[in-house]
Amino acid sequence: MKDCLFCKIINKEIKSDIIYENENVVVFKDINPQAPVHLLLVPKQHISSIVQIDKLACDQICELVKSISKIAKELGLDSSGFRVVTNTGTSAGQSVDHLHFHIMGKRDFKWPPG
Repeated sequence: MKDCLFCKIINKEIKSDIIYENENVVVFKDINPQAPVHLLLVPKQHISSIVQIDKLACDQICELVKSISKIAKELGLDSSGFRVVTNTGTSAGQSVDHLHFHIMGKRDFKWPPG
């Protein structure tokens, strides 16, 4: 999508601190981190939110989840715990209209969130 911030990051039109990339996924550091580790994982194919997940092929969806696991293990988040969040819609705090997952760790979290 032409005006999408995350599509511009994916297409390298906007500089970002990308820490992982493969055929279907890009993971980069959040510019406004809420934890010592705060990454955003986005599918390269533009879809606006998890409500449109059916627009991705099953192998692409699987790649999203496997990438979360891979990154968590590589950063040592799997031993201490981490949080994965996707906000859907403005009332839930979604600020970029492109499906993305926040991967946050290296601090204690409380429940309920927000």
